[in-house]
Amino acid sequence: QVQLVESGGGLVQAGGSLRLSCAGSGRTFSGNAMGWFRQAPGKDREFVSSISWNGRTTYYVDSVKGRFTISRDNAKTTVYLQMNGLKPEDTAVYYCAADADLLRIGQGRGRYWGQGTQVTVSS
Repeated sequence: QVQLVESGGGLVQAGGSLRLSCAGSGRTFSGNAMGWFRQAPGKDREFVSSISWNGRTTYYVDSVKGRFTISRDNAKTTVYLQMNGLKPEDTAVYYCAADADLLRIGQGRGRYWGQGTQVTVSS
């Protein structure tokens, strides 16, 4: 069982930065791939980024490549999403997800999900 709690969201001006954190509980955290998703009002949930259990493999949606960086600290059972150069279209609720299978994360079929944190980017 893995429980996930996101934090770090907020209101920021376009061009600004935020770092989201997703703290996981449970002894199996380090064995899970992790991912970040977002959902804007009226839109479907969208994959943003994922990272393998050991941090060696990462994926990003094209719209955030070069601006967002995913990382993890297994000792702290936390995964991060550093978001730079934020744009108004990045406004959404951001969720983290965990699963033993990195591919399932990318497909949006993670076993465990957090409750989300709001990110609002003003123009």
